[in-house]
This record gives sequence, structure tokens and C-alpha cells, in this order.
Amino acid sequence: MKLSKICEEIEYTLLQGSLETEVRDIIYDSRKIAPETMFVCMVGAVTDGHKYIPDAVEKGASVIVVERDEEAAQIPDTITVLKVESARYALALMSAALFDYPAEKLITIGLTGTKGKTTTTYMIKNVLEAAGKKVGLIGTIGAMIGDEKIPSKNTTPESYELHRMFASMVEAGCELCVMEVSSQGLMMHRTAGIPFEIGIFTNLAPDHIGPNEHASFEEYLYYKKQLLKNCRTALVNRDDPHFDAIVEGATAEILTFSLEQAADFTADDIHYVREHDFVGVEFQTHGRYEHDLRVGIPGKFNVDNALAAAGVCSFFDLPKEKVCHALE
Repeated sequence: MKLSKICEEIEYTLLQGSLETEVRDIIYDSRKIAPETMFVCMVGAVTDGHKYIPDAVEKGASVIVVERDEEAAQIPDTITVLKVESARYALALMSAALFDYPAEKLITIGLTGTKGKTTTTYMIKNVLEAAGKKVGLIGTIGAMIGDEKIPSKNTTPESYELHRMFASMVEAGCELCVMEVSSQGLMMHRTAGIPFEIGIFTNLAPDHIGPNEHASFEEYLYYKKQLLKNCRTALVNRDDPHFDAIVEGATAEILTFSLEQAADFTADDIHYVREHDFVGVEFQTHGRYEHDLRVGIPGKFNVDNALAAAGVCSFFDLPKEKVCHALE
């Protein structure tokens, strides 16, 4: 693919070379550099990709992306060099272009929050699949594309890996992708450019605060709530004590779910069930989704998770009996 196509959505300065340069792949790990690849020098908490420019030159990279002008001085003029403000942000948009914008060919549902993300993503996936949809999943325990399971180091993988997974989902015939969106993923622009149709905010509590993570709870909240600026519709836990701060500044249409107060999706008559072939909880939902539900996982917090899942699935006009059966 020509460099001009890969860079069509980013702002950059061409320091040397040509936009007609052919690029076979985008690399951000210097160990994987090969001829005719683009090497993106990302700056992280542990290392600075600019240190590996000599490796990129030696291994035959055709394009190098830098954040600092002075780094270009050590690069031969036979190699094309681009300067960008944020290499991480540029990587996300360039990766989308390289794989022909696969996220735009899926309905993407993103979940963030301190707890409940993994459980709720699986609930949503199972319900949608029970109703006949083909669904991909990305999260803490890896990705699932059809019957294929792909391990991952991060809850939200690096942007290049995300778009490669999206492309595989499209190729496998998936209609939707359900994914966990971590605060680190948002802070590091891993999800930049992904058009989330629905965003879910499960809850918020102090977490991931410390060296190499978030400097404060305020910073943690700031990045968590960015999902509500990058989705069309958001479903937010009304019972969370930080609700007002979470939705402040949101650009999405905000819908709410609650076990305790008025909301778009509510649950009551909650009681635990222990039978010879079932252990879980039963409850009734009201508001935008009216039904009796059973969830085969004990715990009141799983009523929250199931209510969020039912709320999301209500957007797709699924048969209620299949939603109920899948949750049970």
C-alpha cells in the first residue's frame, strides 16, 4: 500500500522521502522490522522507540515515523521520514487504513468500568449469538473470532493488533464486536478512530493508580469517561456514586440502568434461586425492556451486569425468549 493512503487520516510533516513509498506492514516493535515496513517510534513509560532507529535503518524499513525533528538527522535520505505529534495516535489511524477500516464494517460495542467488564462482554456475546448473530470479542482473557481464541497481553490490545483482529472478524463473517475498553487503552490512543456504536460504563472505583498507570483517581476517571465521547449511544450505571462526573461532558446519547432509582432500564423483585440444575438470580426488568430474567451466576452485582447486557441487546430487537435463555 502506498504511504499516502496509509496516512490519509493523520496530520504529519514529510521530513524527507516520498508519499509514493510502498509500505508492506506497520511495525512498532523493533524486533519485527523487515524490508518495506514502516517503523513507528512510540514513546512509552519504559522505552523510547527512537532508540531503535539504527535497527530500523539496518533492517531495511522504508518509512520511519518520529515525534522529534532531530531524530531525522541520523536517517539516510533513502528512507522516507514522517513527523507526527503523537506516534501512538498516528499508529491507530494508520493501522485502520492499512486494514481498510475494518471497524467501520462492524457494529462495535465497547465496555469500560472498574468491575464487570469481562462478565458483561460475555453475557452480551452469548445473547447476541443465541439470537443468530455472529460476534467477535476482545477483552482481558484474549480475543475470540469464531472458534479461534487469540491470547492478548492487555485488556485492550495495541491499536495495530485491534485493527488486525477487526479485519479477521470481518473476514470470518462477524456482524458485531464486543470489547473491553480499559483506561490505559483510552489514554494510549489504542481505540482512536474506532466508531463505537454503543458504549457501556459499568461502575467506577479507585484502581490502576500508581507508577506506569494513572497518577490520580481524577486522571483515571478522565480517561475512563472518554469512551462516552467516542460512541453514539452510552449506557451508564445510574447507581454509581460518580455518575454525575462520569456523564459530564459526554457527547453520546446517555441512557441509564439502575437497581435503586428511576432509569431507562431497571430491575426489581430480585431473589436468589438454588435448584438442582440451576444456581443464580431471578429478577424483573422494566423501562425500555420489560421481561422476567434469570441469570446463572449468583450475586447482586451480576444483576447489574445482566441488566446492562439486556439493555444493549434491546437495541437489536432480539426475541425475548432467546435473551432470557442465553442469560440463564
